[in-house]
Amino acid sequence: MTEVSVKIPEQKAKSYPVIILEGLLNSAYDYITKYTKANKFLVVTNDVVNELWGEYFINDNTQFIVLPDGEIYKNIHCLNQILDKALEMKLERKDAIIALGGGVIGDMAGFAASIYQRGIDYIQVPTTLLSQVDSSVGGKVAVNHDLGKNMIGAFYQPKLVLADTNTINTLDERQLKTGLAEIIKYAFIEKSCGAKREYNLFEFLTKNRENIYKKDHKVLKELIKICVELKSIVVNQDEKENGLRAILNFGHTYAHAIEKLTDYEVYTHGEAVSIGMYMILELAKNINAISDEYYKKAISLLDSYKLISSAKEKFNPDEFYETMKSDKKVKDSKINFIIPTEEKMVEIRNNIDKNIVLSGIK
Repeated sequence: MTEVSVKIPEQKAKSYPVIILEGLLNSAYDYITKYTKANKFLVVTNDVVNELWGEYFINDNTQFIVLPDGEIYKNIHCLNQILDKALEMKLERKDAIIALGGGVIGDMAGFAASIYQRGIDYIQVPTTLLSQVDSSVGGKVAVNHDLGKNMIGAFYQPKLVLADTNTINTLDERQLKTGLAEIIKYAFIEKSCGAKREYNLFEFLTKNRENIYKKDHKVLKELIKICVELKSIVVNQDEKENGLRAILNFGHTYAHAIEKLTDYEVYTHGEAVSIGMYMILELAKNINAISDEYYKKAISLLDSYKLISSAKEKFNPDEFYETMKSDKKVKDSKINFIIPTEEKMVEIRNNIDKNIVLSGIK
């Protein structure tokens, strides 16, 4: 078993473990009852995940709400369905919500937990690679709005994160690549996270591509551990994204605009992030923030995993730019970009000329 502790400074009650283990779901309730005092549980999941993993959570003290699968359902309507079920069950403040699924389910279930009776416990049980390496950790919970992604939400930490690497066995190549995009993101920001040791994730990804695609559990567990540790290091320093935590959005400024402009129906989040990373690298090259050598090395890593490099659509540049300006990371009407500056390092910039920003779209 691998365990990573996420510690929130000066708020010991918010600290929690991330447990990574093959076959973990077989004993999920042993961990859940160890870390919570709940009498009743509401499992929030979707129809696909419920068919695969729902049986592990059938219990006399547990009820389910099963939502449709997809980013388009990460909205106020589905949030209300979760709250309706919690009220119907008469969940009390000592009870808990279990998020069983990927990032969409984790975000919605966590947000529901944050506002139900002004806050009850919730447990993250991420079942996708993306959610295991990224979205289940750090306490960002939200739903989308017609005018922007994740615009209605909160910072609300889970009580516990249970990552069973067996769930990755069920992912098709598209979903695997969706998670890999978020993993590769960490390779570009590693040195900026403030870690006291080098993880050499860039090199690890270069050497282990074949084993990753074979879903080698030893390699996957190490990858998840590295990403969770790097994210927890950042969150430990900046829980509510007042500064450093923004670096976790590498590639996301473009990605969120792509998702919004395609109504969340064309690309998975990871696919949009992969396009966003290509775009931000192009931007960085255009403003001479990185050397040609590093640009080629970075693009080579993305290409080696055969990630999507560009959008199929031709976006209207002005509409794209205005969509970026509606992102929640905009500050003083300026768009924040996470710009690579050298190997494994990035910095936050918000004074980039519109024409240069739009050059990345090409």
